[in-house]
Amino acid sequence: MEGLPQGVQRLLALARAVPEKKDARGKTRREPLLTRIGNAAIEFWKSSGEMFGFMGEAFGAFAKLLRGKASFRRSDLFLFIQQSGADALAIVSLISFLVGLILAFVGAIQLELFGAQIYVANIVGIAMVRVMGALMTGIIMAGRTGAAFAAQLGTMQVNEEIDALTTMGISPMEYLVLPRMLALVLMMPLLCLYADLVGILGGVVVGVGMLDLNIMEYYIQTRAAVKLGYLWIGLFHSFVFGILVALAGCLRGMQCGRSASAVGDATTSAVVTGIVSIIAATAVLTVIFNALGI
Repeated sequence: MEGLPQGVQRLLALARAVPEKKDARGKTRREPLLTRIGNAAIEFWKSSGEMFGFMGEAFGAFAKLLRGKASFRRSDLFLFIQQSGADALAIVSLISFLVGLILAFVGAIQLELFGAQIYVANIVGIAMVRVMGALMTGIIMAGRTGAAFAAQLGTMQVNEEIDALTTMGISPMEYLVLPRMLALVLMMPLLCLYADLVGILGGVVVGVGMLDLNIMEYYIQTRAAVKLGYLWIGLFHSFVFGILVALAGCLRGMQCGRSASAVGDATTSAVVTGIVSIIAATAVLTVIFNALGI
C-alpha cells in the first residue's frame, strides 16, 4: 500500500470502512435439470434451423453457378483444389496403407486357422473399395480440410471481413463458401480411388510378406472379388462425405463469434460435426444399399 498514490490509499480506506454484507459472495445457484434440458432443446432447435438455412443458401449458390451467375475468383477455386487434393496425398497414403495392412493382418490371423489365407485378398479388396477407403478419407479430410475451412472463415468473421463483403454487395456464400465446397466435392472421389489402391497395396504387403502368397495369385483373387458395383458405392460414399465435410467446416466458420477463442471453438465443432455426420451417413447408406440388394 505504501507505494500507492495518496488518492488511491484514501479510496481503498473508504472501501474498507463499510463492512461486507453477509452472503454477498454466496454460491451461484445451479439451474434445475428440466431448465437445462429445455435450454439445450431450444439451442438444438435454433442450430438446426441455422443449419438448414445454410444448406439452402449453399444449394442456391450452386444453382447460380450452374446458370453461370455465381461470383467468385477462379484462382481461389484452383488453390482450394490443390489444398484439398494434392496436399492431402501424403496423409491419405499413410492412413490408407496402414488400414489395409491392419485389415489384412487381422483377417490373416483367423483365416490361417482354416488354411484359407488367399481370402485375405477378398477381405481387404471389398472392405477398402466399398466402405473403408471412402470412410477413412472422409475422416482425414474432416480433421484436415474441414477444420482449415472453419478456421479461415472464423478468422474472417473475427476481422469483420465477411461483414465488409456483405457491405460491398458481394455474397459471402458465393465468394467464400462455394469454391471451398466445389474443391472438396471434386477431390473426394479422386482421393477415395487413391485410398482404395493404397489400402489394397497394404494388404498385398501382408499377403506376400507374411502369408507367402504369390503376388499374381493375390491380384487375380482381388480382381475376382471386387466388383464394379462396389467401386461405385465407395465413390458415392466419398461424394456424400465431401458435401458433409465442406458444409460442416463452412457452417461452423460462418457461425464463429467475434473473439479469438471462438475460432478454436468453431474449428473443434467443425471436426466433431464432420466426423459424426460421416458416421451417421455411412450407417444410413449401408442400410439403404442393403435394402436395395446392392
